[in-house]
Amino acid sequence: MEIWINPACSKCRGAVRLLDAEGADYTVRRYLEDVPSPDEIRAVLDRLGLEPWDITRTQEAEAKELGLKEWPREADARERWITALAAHPKLIQRPIITAEDGTAVVARTDEAVRDAMGR
Repeated sequence: MEIWINPACSKCRGAVRLLDAEGADYTVRRYLEDVPSPDEIRAVLDRLGLEPWDITRTQEAEAKELGLKEWPREADARERWITALAAHPKLIQRPIITAEDGTAVVARTDEAVRDAMGR
């Protein structure tokens, strides 16, 4: 199991604390430093069953500068979104846990973290 975190994020710190408290076996990826490639983002999206706009933090200053709220949310625009997430990893929703069964969850709640541990 791997968790993508931003250490400055309280949701990320809470997820790591819960994983530690439950004795989970996991690795940490500080995705702002170890930026995921477009292929890795595609793979995580497939595991999540989501589209890139579903995991984009549209309230971030970078999102506003890029005008993401106006970008189309359709199949033809998918690669544009993935490219933006790879170029601006701060826009990726966090934390994301890739579970052992090949799925993933956006683990913003304790329930979601426990769900990932049970997979």
